[in-house]
Amino acid sequence: MTLNSKCFEEIIDELKSQSNEFSRQGMARYGIDITRALGVSIPSLRKIARKAGKNHALALYLWQSDIHEARMLASMVDEIKKVTPEQMDQWALDFCSWDVCDQVCNNLFKYTDFAFDKAFEWAKRDEEFVKRAGFVLMATLAVGNKSATDEQFEQFFPFIIEESTDYRNFVKKAVNWALRQIGKRNLSLNEKCIKIAEEISQIDSKSARWIASNALKELKSSEVKNRLIIKSNN
Repeated sequence: MTLNSKCFEEIIDELKSQSNEFSRQGMARYGIDITRALGVSIPSLRKIARKAGKNHALALYLWQSDIHEARMLASMVDEIKKVTPEQMDQWALDFCSWDVCDQVCNNLFKYTDFAFDKAFEWAKRDEEFVKRAGFVLMATLAVGNKSATDEQFEQFFPFIIEESTDYRNFVKKAVNWALRQIGKRNLSLNEKCIKIAEEISQIDSKSARWIASNALKELKSSEVKNRLIIKSNN
């Protein structure tokens, strides 16, 4: 599918027309980099995406615009089968805010054939948002990929343990998110993630102790246990 330049320009104009300074400042309070943000809501972006339809070329141009919301919109209109590992690497390097990272991983990257490979690869990277993306992929795959095996998720455990000492807030929270989501996939993984969390709790690191404590509270909760029991019996 080719790009209609008029379509691209109209979308950029629409995004700019919905710019909201109050929303921008609200984003900043949640730790979002608003340097290139307009303050357009996610529901509004999804509405624009539905109207635009899937278009890989459009997604690439939206990304190149360097506008915060345009980059999230790019992840909504891109064509999964046309996404390459090279594109994923380049976009990951461009991440400069947690919300763009999370939206791109959840809307697009987790559906690609390269999602598991990139989760492993990026979890070992030093760049804050590239590393976060690796763990966000682990979390979103745990929720969205129904056909993956337990063994595929168990391979993430060494990375979760190793990176639990990362003190950076956006990395720490993503590691915790990955551990919790894997542990809520089924009873077997729940038990294994509890053991991993208990192991992490013994590490002499403030970040590791927080990750473990927060994860154990949820993974051991009666709410999670009961839901997984019901799920296993169906």
